[in-house]
Parts: sequence; C-alpha cells; structure tokens
Amino acid sequence: MPKSAKRRASQPTGAETLVVVESPAKARSIQKMLGPGYEVRASLGHVVDLPERSLGVDVERDFAPTYEVKKDKKPVVEELKRAAEGKRLLIATDPDREGEAIGWHVARLLGRDPKEPLRVEFHEITPRVVRQAVEAPRPIDQNLVDAQQARRVLDRLLGYNLSPLLSLEFRKRALSAGRVQSVALRLVVEREEAIEAFRPEEYWVLRGVFAVEGGEAPLVATLHEVEGKRLWTGQGEKEGRLHLASEAEAHALAEALRKGSYRVAQVEVRERRKAPPPPFTTSTLQQAASSRLGYTAARTMRIAQRLYEGVDLPEGTVGLITYMRTDSVRVAPEAVAAAREVIGKAFGPEYLPEAPRAYKNRREGVQDAHEAIRPTDPKRTPESVRPYLSEEEYRLYELIWRRFLASQMRDALYEQTAVTLADLEGRYAFRASGSVLRFEGYLRAWGRDAEEEEEPPVPAVPEGVPARLEEVLEERRFTEPPPRYTDASLVKTMEELGIGRPSTYAPTLETLEKRGYVARKGRTLFPTPLGRQVTAYLRERFPQVVAYEFTARMEERLDEVEEGRVPWPKVVWEFYEPFLGELAQVPKKTCPRCGRPLELKVSRYGQFLGCTGYPECTYTEPLERREAEPIGEACPKCGRPLLRKEGRYGTFIACSGYPECDYTRDDGTPTGHTCPKCGGRVLEKRSRKGRPYYKCENNACDFLSFYPLLEEACPACGWPLVKKGEKALCLNPACPEHEPSLLPAPKEAKKGRSRGKGKPPLAPPKDWEELVPFLPGLSPEERRAVEALARGEALARGEALAEEEARLARRALFKLRMRKGKARKEPVRA
Repeated sequence: MPKSAKRRASQPTGAETLVVVESPAKARSIQKMLGPGYEVRASLGHVVDLPERSLGVDVERDFAPTYEVKKDKKPVVEELKRAAEGKRLLIATDPDREGEAIGWHVARLLGRDPKEPLRVEFHEITPRVVRQAVEAPRPIDQNLVDAQQARRVLDRLLGYNLSPLLSLEFRKRALSAGRVQSVALRLVVEREEAIEAFRPEEYWVLRGVFAVEGGEAPLVATLHEVEGKRLWTGQGEKEGRLHLASEAEAHALAEALRKGSYRVAQVEVRERRKAPPPPFTTSTLQQAASSRLGYTAARTMRIAQRLYEGVDLPEGTVGLITYMRTDSVRVAPEAVAAAREVIGKAFGPEYLPEAPRAYKNRREGVQDAHEAIRPTDPKRTPESVRPYLSEEEYRLYELIWRRFLASQMRDALYEQTAVTLADLEGRYAFRASGSVLRFEGYLRAWGRDAEEEEEPPVPAVPEGVPARLEEVLEERRFTEPPPRYTDASLVKTMEELGIGRPSTYAPTLETLEKRGYVARKGRTLFPTPLGRQVTAYLRERFPQVVAYEFTARMEERLDEVEEGRVPWPKVVWEFYEPFLGELAQVPKKTCPRCGRPLELKVSRYGQFLGCTGYPECTYTEPLERREAEPIGEACPKCGRPLLRKEGRYGTFIACSGYPECDYTRDDGTPTGHTCPKCGGRVLEKRSRKGRPYYKCENNACDFLSFYPLLEEACPACGWPLVKKGEKALCLNPACPEHEPSLLPAPKEAKKGRSRGKGKPPLAPPKDWEELVPFLPGLSPEERRAVEALARGEALARGEALAEEEARLARRALFKLRMRKGKARKEPVRA
C-alpha cells in the first residue's frame, strides 16, 4: 500500500464530529481517547490576526478590529473547512482567553454560530474528563473573547505607535515596546540602577563565646542589646538602634564586654509549626523550576505543555498534569482524596492532617474556574512514568507531583530555642537561637528550599546559671546591594505588582531577551545598554506606559471585561486617551533636506528611515544594527564570552575572540527539540519575509526543516516527525517512511551560457584584512565559505573549492567589497 494511502487509512473514517484543538500533540492524544466517531484536527494556534502592515483597528468605530487569516494558516483553514463539511463541530481549545478567541474565530470561519453549544472545556487531558466534556458542550463565552480582543487591540495600539518611534529615536532596527514587556523591562533597569547607586555601609557584629555552668558545649551568642538599645545589623531602620560603624567603636565595646560577669538570663523553648505551600500556580511553578532546576520560565512552560497535552504510557495516551496557565490554588475534591490516599500509603498515616487542606486565592480577580497545577493522577508516581519521559520532563513532573502531595500533608514541627545571656549589671544582652526539626511533615515530600537557612541547634543550658565570656569575636561586615532579578524573582515581582497574567510571564521574559533589552549572566538578568536607553526614553516621554500602578489597573479592567462587568471598547479608551496625549507631545524627527517628518519604512532589505515627502524628497537614512551583546555563555572552542550580533539576515551568536576564534552559531527561539544529526538544539528562525523555518543551532550541521516539528518521533528511525498540512511525515532521507516532497526541489539549470563559465579560479583575497569588519553582515553559510577561502584550506590540500562553496565565497566577496566601497562614501541612500 502506498504511504499516502496508509496515512489516509489512519485517519478516522465515518467520523460524525470534528473536534478542533490548537496543537498536533493535543490532537493526537484526544483522538486516541475519543475513537473513530470523532476526527480531531489542530489549528496550530491562532488562525487569524490583525494585519501585519497596517494598524487594523478602526479607532473611530469603537476600536473595531479588522482580522485576516494569517498567511501560513491559509492551508490549515482550508483543511478545516473540508473536514467540517457535514459534521458536527466541537471546539476544544485551551480553557483561557486565548483558547476561547481561537475557538470563536474558527467557528466563524467554518460558518458556525458561536452561540451554539459547540465549546468543549476541560482542564486535564484524561479519557474520563475528555469524554465527559464532549457530552456537555456550551456556547462560546463572548466575555472571554472580548477580554482577549481588548488585550490584542491594546497591544496593537501601543506597539504600532511606539515601536517605530523607538526605531526613529535610536536609529536602530527591530525595537519594540509592549504594555507588559516595557514595564517588566523597567523593573530590571531600575534594579540595576539601584545596584549602581548602592553604597555599601560598614557595620560590625560582636559575638561572644560562653562557657556555661552545666552546659554541654561552648555557646556562641550575638550581642543583641547595649543599655536597652538594639544593635543595627545591616537590615531595617537604623533610627533608635546602635550602629557600630568602625573598628575602633567595635573594639572599644568588645573591651568593655570582656570586663563583665554574665549569667543565663532566659531560656525559651517553643514549638514552631511550618505549613506546607499551596499547589502550584503558573508563577510559583516558574519560580520553583528556576530556583530548583535552573529552568527559564519559557523552558518550564514548554515542558509543562508537553506534560499537559499527553504522554504515551502502556495503558494509553494521557495528560500527566492539569492545565498549566492558571493563577488559582483551588483543587478538585476527588484529586485531594487521591492525594491523601497516596500520602497514607507512601509516607504513612502520621503524615496526613485530620482534615483535607483547602487553599484560598490571595489575589482578587483570580480565575477560580481553573484548578491549580497538579498531577492528573497522584498515584502515577514520577518513577513509574520515568521510562516514558525525557529527563527534563521527568524532573518537572516530579516537582509538580511532590509539591501537590506536600500541599496535603501535615505541618513540619520544629523545637525552637532562644537563649539570652546578660551581664549582672543589665547593660549588655547576648542572644543565641536555633531550632531542631522534630517532625518532617510535608518536608518529607517537598524538602527545604535553597533560600531557607537551617539554624544550628543551641546547646542545652539551664536558666539562671553563671556563664563565663571566654572570647569576643569582632566581625566586620558591609550592607549588600539588592540582588539582580532571576526568572523566579522577576515573575514573583510581576505577580505581586499585578503586571501580566499567567499566560504572559514566560513570553514577556523571552521577548526582552530576544529584543536585546536584557541579557543573562548565569541565572541573573541584567539590562543591556539598549534596554536602559529604551526605558529612559519611555519614562520621559510615556510615563503612563511604564507605570506599575496603571499597568496593574489595566489588567484588573481586562478581568472585569472577562466577567462581563464592563464593555471592552471602554477599557481600551481608558488606556488610549491618555496615551494619545503623551504621543502628541513627542517631537517629530525631521528630514535634514526639506524639514518634513521622517518615518520608518520597510524594503526588501529591511527597515530604514525615509522622508514623508517622497518622491519629491528622496532622503533616506540607514538604521544602525544593534551592538554586540554578551549572552552569558562561554565559547565552546576557546572559552571567551559569546556575543549576540546582528547581521543582514538577523541575529547570530559569535565568539568575542573573532578573528582569532571563528565560532558562530545560529540565534533563534529554542523549540525544545534535539537535532537528530548532531544533538544540538533545534531553533525556530524567521526568513526575511517572516516565514518560520527550523534549523540546528550548530552552523557546522546542515539539519533544516521548513515544516514545524512535532513532539512524536518517527517509529521507523526515531527522527522527529514534521507537519505538512494535516500529515505527519518523516524528514530523514534515509528512512523508508521519508516523504521526498519535504526536501526543496533542485533548481533546473537555465538555458544558455552557464553563469560560472569563464570565471577565474578563486584565490585567497589580498585585501582580506580590510574586508573583515564587514563579515557580520553575511549569512553563516557565506561567512564559512569566504573564511575557508581566506585561510586557503582547500588550496593547502591541493584541492579546488566545491562548486557550491565557491559560489558562496564569490557572492560573499562581492558583498564585502561593495560594503567596503560604500563605507568610504556618505552613508546616505538616495
């Protein structure tokens, strides 16, 4: 049987119901659960959006948006229309604003009334829950759609007006501003400013080593009070406290302490209970994965998406966790009962509280229809599913499983001891405290967090007995600046300030890094010079856009739209009216030739500045490329820092030791896939026309796909399958299941004279040193070819360059010499 016929045969025949979801992995899981009576297809995310090259919002008509089918989704829409003919339609997209909006657009494109009961909602992908959901469809919630529509229109109005202004102001390419993005950037910038403005302050701490009568060991205590005044130890207010600011002050006090006679004034022993943390929300999951596993917020969400959408287990395909975009800590009663059963068997009945724990959401506006993030079946232990998960999936699932069980376990019990030692005159008081864990409780499952400092136990001493001060330790310390943000602390701060929502935390952080506004050093985030310049400009010209309180208020208003309490155009106007006022105050950039305003224009070669008086005035000005920025990684070839640079075809990663070290690799968005050829990361990149393609990060590797990679692997060879239309095909040319149409067709030779005929043989360029500064503008392939030519590698071996390599080298030399010539002239394009 031909392969195409086999694939058609694998599709459900005689299906009466079409179910539309977002992703192929989710479609595959649900198809297996529902069986042949249903045909499940993927929309691959949003199928429509506002137009790319125009505002797409009619401000005069209550901000009415103009939607169009996205270019890369037109085949998907046509496939869905064909599949929907004569079938009942169910929309099973994610249970949030974005999912509701996708469903609304799909229903309208397929000619269905969104008010009909066609929306299916579930928060976990398990056979029981999915089957129950398809039996109880509801109409699409217009309030949710309106909230998403308001959010999209707000973001478009801001980005469409601000992004060109930033490019005009800084004469740089690919700059952007966003309602949440710019405020998050302000947080990072202001933290860096606070660190730079910080001036360390010296303070001294005195500790005494006491031999206590009847004590088992020496007791070390910290000086706590001097004549009724507490010592300032670098934290909190100094007013009313004793500040030992110099060695002389500390030494003089130490001498006075040594002359005193001491006794144990008080011994306090009490029980301290520590309650478990609630189950995960999106933000707390990202924080824990960052601090415990070292995962970025974006990586955490990609892994969680796979765990939610379904994993193949021996008993069938099942989602391992509930929906991962939530700000609720509510848990279904049946899940609590299952967790208590597992706790009793795995840890013992003594770890179970008498009654199940119930958690309340602390913040108003939480979507309580959602549950917290938890395992769909607590009985499915991490070890039992480990053979079916990747290492990163296993580690994240274990984190979620342990957190959920811990949330239903007993408190941890500590015995806390505080000992106060005072001199007989009552002038000086030392204090020592410590704790001993008496019952693990929830810590048995969750363990201690890295930031929790364990207090050493205090030796047992009787109260009222004499104590001899044997030694005074004088310790010089300095106050410390606030720490730089990590993914965990930035997400936590955004949540506390009400900036963004569960679906926006990870994309916001990823955008800041992608735009070159922030960079990483290990796990910490710091602003780049460009990020600081953009924030300074926005604070001066658009203070409302980056105001924490205003941004949080807009999020609350969007929640009110979702609840049906306010019409969405009113919320948009509340933002747009003051934004227009700020926009009108921005001075225009003018043409130096005719005085008319300059504007951002786009050509096939990218963005540039041009006069609005064209064609009467032809003044143009190129935009500068972004300066090279460190990415916080070391070069694998030489160990020097790696930089993110900008070339003609976008950004790429290169060694800072160039030209001594020629290491480069592609820059793009990690897809979570591993290259089947070399083991590197597969990145999603964009062509000059904005079309996505998928490439290995290693430039020495030629793995490339113009089709999105699916989560599942080819059963015949193990390569990742790719999606072409509605088909899942193997990309491996050596695989018997390979589809030849996936590879680009070879170009036919043009009739007539060969373009390469009569060209002189290639030789290393004599002007190489003059050409080196213009290398960053080349594509990685051109750069490799021309650098190999310059080094004379093939010639040294007595070989000629391969035809393709020679073609790339010629083209690169042509570009380099053109740029060298242009650099000698005025950099203005007529």
